[in-house]
Amino acid sequence: MTKRSYQILELSYIVGGSFLTAMGIALFTSPAKIASGGVSGIAIIIFHTLGFDTGLSIFLLSVPLFILGIVIFGKQYGVKSLMGTVLLSFFTFLLNSAMGYNGVLDYSNPLSVLLSAISGGVLMGLGVGLVLRSGANTGGTDIAAQILARFTPLSMGTSLFLVDAIIIAFSAFIFSLEMALYATITVYIVGITIDRVVLSFGTRSAKTVFIISEKRKEIEQAILEELGHGGTILYGSGMYTGFDRPVIMTVVSNNKVGQLTNIVHRQDKLAFMVVQEAYKVLGEGFTPIEEAAWAGLSDVTQQKQKKQQ
Repeated sequence: MTKRSYQILELSYIVGGSFLTAMGIALFTSPAKIASGGVSGIAIIIFHTLGFDTGLSIFLLSVPLFILGIVIFGKQYGVKSLMGTVLLSFFTFLLNSAMGYNGVLDYSNPLSVLLSAISGGVLMGLGVGLVLRSGANTGGTDIAAQILARFTPLSMGTSLFLVDAIIIAFSAFIFSLEMALYATITVYIVGITIDRVVLSFGTRSAKTVFIISEKRKEIEQAILEELGHGGTILYGSGMYTGFDRPVIMTVVSNNKVGQLTNIVHRQDKLAFMVVQEAYKVLGEGFTPIEEAAWAGLSDVTQQKQKKQQ
């Protein structure tokens, strides 16, 4: 892909991710009074207590934090992150205006709040994950947590958890303990979904398999001939016996794990086999590195931020 193509793809991720996040807020969490942490959580509390639009609140709360982040950490927040903040605010305002702040569910049904917690969490996780893959972010309490981590002994993860926990606890006081618990569910779903999007979106799902067997040669040959896969031979030492043992490491797509298991069982019923999730597999036979390389910009940005901290 050309540099221009990468830029267009990054822009589409920022726009699409911001829109999905706004959908989660405007259509589900805000109408259900689920203040699931972050600036959006504060905006939801403000809307239901003061009647101020959530999109405008997100903008008014995020921009000062963004400016403060630039002052403290430098210009690495950049244009893309500011774009994510502005687009999230705009799309949330637009959807609120279009839907009349009522969302898409009937909240006379008790299950609607739970459905909002789940659906909102998935949409927000997908959206934020896409924005992060572009190397940008949506600002907000992420910046507040970074500032807290900069000037206290707390880690970034602990700081972010603390900020979100304070917002959710405050929502329990404003709304109810029940709504705060729903918000906790949403935060959990958002976190899981972000991880899946950032680590595996755009790549083929696969498993890393380690095999220890006395019949290594036979298993190697079967993997090459029957699966059409290669592998790597690692060398380890048994803790109990102290003997050196070769270990076969191979990566296969999810739909071939069963076939590989049958191969190993057929060759050596006493073999030891470990199957692990491979969130991202790049290279021959899977996703070309070139197609996923642009997403690494996000990792580079994060590393630079850590060095400056």
